[in-house]
Amino acid sequence: MAAALGEDLAQALDTQDDSSSLGSDSELNGPGPYRRADRYGFIGGDAQLSEAGPGQPPLELIRQREMKWVEMTSHWEKTMSRRPKKVKIQCRKGIPSALRARCWPLLCGAKSRQAQNPNTYQELVSAPGDPQWLETIGRDLHRQFPLHEMFLSPQGHGQQGLLNVLKAYTLHRPEQGYCQAQGPVAAVLLMQMPPEEAFWCLVQICEFYLPGYYGPHMEAIRLDAEVFSALLSKLCPRIHKHLQQQGVGPLLYLPEWFLCLFARCLPFATVLRIWDAFFSEGVKVLFRVGLTMVRLALGTAEQRRACPGLLETLEALRSIPPAQLQEEPFMAQVHTVAVSERDLRRESLLQLAKLQRTSPELQLRPQDRLPGAPAIFEAQQLAAAKPPGREVPRIVVHPPEEPRPRKKPQTRGKTFHGILRRPRAPPTEGPSRSHRASSSFLDTRF
Repeated sequence: MAAALGEDLAQALDTQDDSSSLGSDSELNGPGPYRRADRYGFIGGDAQLSEAGPGQPPLELIRQREMKWVEMTSHWEKTMSRRPKKVKIQCRKGIPSALRARCWPLLCGAKSRQAQNPNTYQELVSAPGDPQWLETIGRDLHRQFPLHEMFLSPQGHGQQGLLNVLKAYTLHRPEQGYCQAQGPVAAVLLMQMPPEEAFWCLVQICEFYLPGYYGPHMEAIRLDAEVFSALLSKLCPRIHKHLQQQGVGPLLYLPEWFLCLFARCLPFATVLRIWDAFFSEGVKVLFRVGLTMVRLALGTAEQRRACPGLLETLEALRSIPPAQLQEEPFMAQVHTVAVSERDLRRESLLQLAKLQRTSPELQLRPQDRLPGAPAIFEAQQLAAAKPPGREVPRIVVHPPEEPRPRKKPQTRGKTFHGILRRPRAPPTEGPSRSHRASSSFLDTRF
């Protein structure tokens, strides 16, 4: 299964990159119009993937958002402890481009990991890597955004930085090694920040946001494919029925979306907005984006009638009109999809139980996946407060036991004796207290 997913992903990447070269001198020394880069650094043919759509915020509003992010990141622990909801709202509006290099490592916890391991990245880069992984990584370097100005030349700082980041990860997690889908993820990170910060962000994504996605068996992506199909059947039953009738399972299109975090299939401006929300709210953002794309591709009866077979349906999922994928209207639809973290957790446990019936060897722990920046921040704060050599005691709260039903006493035919007291009369003049009549008597009732 993992090999099949890897081959499909490789074919998809090859198909997308065949129109470009390996970053040759003709690209570097081409004519002026071809070398013109857009605001994200894409040159020539891929520029349309990153052009900004209509409805961009005015410059004054961008400056206000930048000031808010500067204030929040200057007191990050205080902000995350007291106002995590404000961080989520600002991430949904979009992090300013000038501050993503500062905000993404804080959101995902990479800044804290880097501070705790100050020399780890340099040691991993200088260490000799596994020749097998180095050869595989070297073959994939030119495929990662070949028309971006950072990755044009094999000797450029972009490809060299990408090689160092991916090599360092194979040494950091030798049991996982290298997955081809990590290339686009690391490349997008390198477009925003230096290699060391990009490395620790990649570590956080693989360990806390998407654990099990990039391992040798890709077990987590199999589970999430079933979860996605179950959510689709509840939210879009007609689309789910059409996909089933055409034999289009989620593993035919979902791995390319989720493994690469939509970096290969959406306009780059929209990709950055998705990543802003993903670092804040976790993997549920990926499910919301995927459901939105399926709805845009097959939401109407006319669209479904135009896809009578498997190939036509897959082509519809891969060729959504760019006008519908512009960042502002697209993200507005994404945030309205009714998928909560609780829904995701419940569905993950249900689908995991079903998978384990047919594959008992499947070992997955959905609870290891942390739901976004607040959970990662709390986990890091708890780890920092842990005394060295001692485990933090866990507080286990057991649910209250159900009260036992009380039996009605059998009183028929029984005699009860009780002492009844008469109400005291107001004090009057008369004989002394010792001569008064007793105030109690024995009463027998039947």
